[in-house]
Amino acid sequence: VIAGSIGTALGAAAGFFGGWLDRAITWVIDLMISVPRLVLLLAILGIFGNQDLTGAGKVFLIVSVLGLTGWMGVSRIVRGQVLSLTRQDFIQAARALGLSPLRIILRHLVPNALAPVIGYASLAVGSTILGEASLSFLGSGISQPTPTWGSMVSDGRTVLLISPWVATFPGLLIVWAVL
Repeated sequence: VIAGSIGTALGAAAGFFGGWLDRAITWVIDLMISVPRLVLLLAILGIFGNQDLTGAGKVFLIVSVLGLTGWMGVSRIVRGQVLSLTRQDFIQAARALGLSPLRIILRHLVPNALAPVIGYASLAVGSTILGEASLSFLGSGISQPTPTWGSMVSDGRTVLLISPWVATFPGLLIVWAVL
């Protein structure tokens, strides 16, 4: 929801207004995409995660960081949709009627651009699951005693030769959930 909201807002603004705003938002998107997501997640958690957060605070931080680092794909999709929709007759009619740009974006463009966003969001859930599992595996995710699949795989790594099922089953559940 966080990534979808940010991506939709920025993509709609970039596609509708164009010009320098489009170039600036596209530059930020390209910059954020060029940084590997796991490195970015670890850097952000390294900065903000040193505050001895436990329980709900740590979960909120992880969810926020995952949401704030996953909006770039949504933004690109919405920008492309809005660019094609702004050439449609109903948008030209809305402009001719004198509707404000905000109303055109919220009432006409965003609802018509949501279908690909919903499809992308369903695929992005797997990436988010992998991101959280990776963070938990590395020890930067949700802290104990809250169980996560990534921390279960990490705990099972030490006894892999003796009891392989300790790491295998959580790993298989990660694969199943992502697929």
